[in-house]
Amino acid sequence: MTRSIVDDAFGHHIWANEKILEACAGLSAAQLMQLVPGTYGPIIATLRHLVQADSFYLWVQRGSTGDLIPSGNDLDIDALRAANQLHAEGYRELLVGSLDPDADVPEHGDGWDFVATLGIRVAQILHHGSDHRSQVCTGLTGMGIQPPDIDLWAYGAATGRTREITTAAG
Repeated sequence: MTRSIVDDAFGHHIWANEKILEACAGLSAAQLMQLVPGTYGPIIATLRHLVQADSFYLWVQRGSTGDLIPSGNDLDIDALRAANQLHAEGYRELLVGSLDPDADVPEHGDGWDFVATLGIRVAQILHHGSDHRSQVCTGLTGMGIQPPDIDLWAYGAATGRTREITTAAG
């Protein structure tokens, strides 16, 4: 089976989301509401925004059809984790077959239209996730909590996609 060049990028995106959600699952309500200056807002609001945006990105990719998680303040960490797993399936479906980075992907709202190429939309998905996960890590660090290691090298090690090679000393 041929893999997409961005399979690992999306694999990392979903994996890192899960690691962040897992790290936040044990936080108290007060910790989840902790404001993080210079970021999106409280940790829980950032997590909701992160997962809800993935729902929206997939909805647009599917021609404005399918499940869409509405924005709001009622999703807890368990619901966000379940949605993240659904998004993993959605991104796997998206990456099957050939993808034209120059194909226009339209988005329609109430009285507005917006078009971006598939390549820009894919880049936005990955950038958006990285940006907001970083903000949550900053919030955790500010509370004295060690955030999870969610960089790409950690993902590579966790999935067997990287390895260390020892060479003989010469």
